Amino acid sequence: MTETTEIAAIRLHDNDTGSADVQIASLTQRIGSLTDHLKTNAKDHSSRRGLLKMVAQRRRLLDYLKETASERYQKLIEKLDLRK
Repeated sequence: MTETTEIAAIRLHDNDTGSADVQIASLTQRIGSLTDHLKTNAKDHSSRRGLLKMVAQRRRLLDYLKETASERYQKLIEKLDLRK
């Protein structure tokens, strides 16, 4: 899996792959590509279920980040252009 510069910019340190920030950015990227897939393949219900699971996981990670590090949460929301 290739990493975009967007995820690299969010990292807290050089080897950061597991922080909530990086996981949210990665999920956001995967959600975007799966959304495009579902626009052309509307009857792909198993992919739709996977998309819903990813959105729920991202929501949980965002809630966690908001409770523990609200400043990082705000920066991440702005950088990824997510609602809230």
